[in-house]
Amino acid sequence: MASPEELAQRAGRGGRWGRVVLKMSGEALAGEGGQTIDAGTVERIAAEIAGARSSTGVELAVVVGGGNIWRGTSEAGRGLDRSTSDTMGMLATVINALALQDAIERHGQPTRVLSAIQMAEVAEPYIRRRAIRHLEKGRVVIFAAGMGNPYFTTDTPAALRAAEIEAEVLLKGTHSGVDGVYSADPKVDPSATRFDEISFMEVVSKELRVMDLTAITFCRDNALAVLVFDLTEPGNIVRALAGEDLGTLIK
Repeated sequence: MASPEELAQRAGRGGRWGRVVLKMSGEALAGEGGQTIDAGTVERIAAEIAGARSSTGVELAVVVGGGNIWRGTSEAGRGLDRSTSDTMGMLATVINALALQDAIERHGQPTRVLSAIQMAEVAEPYIRRRAIRHLEKGRVVIFAAGMGNPYFTTDTPAALRAAEIEAEVLLKGTHSGVDGVYSADPKVDPSATRFDEISFMEVVSKELRVMDLTAITFCRDNALAVLVFDLTEPGNIVRALAGEDLGTLIK
């Protein structure tokens, strides 16, 4: 297997993707110790993002969830109004976006946080053309606050933003140690097999839990490929950008 440095050089000579959106859950920032935000984990992910961007030249946007701080559907189930709970979850994604921005910029990579909820003192408002311009200037763009509407997980705004900025692929980074799409839950069924490539129709018909159904349907309808891979494996972000075979490609 090539090293991350070799993969970065390969991508710089013409990698698989030109513009991508990386979707990661908020729990990915929590690490294994149960912290809300684990500094070491954020530092590692930020270093990979910054290194991948500077070495490959790929235009990179990031969507991060807020589940390490607040899970809207869980709290709504305990009696809290769903719209209010989801709005609190969107604000949690802003906290994660700012933490990620700070860490990435410590590695010398310019970033911009664009929020779907207006908060001028904290982040720029989301404007499609502004987001694309930031990408063209070599900045990592972090999309925060989902779509600004309740009743959606961050999978759906990740797919929406990817389509809006004309990304070639949505990189869906997992944090549970599962490195792609399997025929069944590999943690429960040892005989489960991983798909190298699968269609959107198969994902839906087999009821495979990859992303929420709204996001999967949106990606299918807009011909947006999705690469599911293990975000926690060091070097996998640059490997995905460089085009090495890993995870599962849904198209």
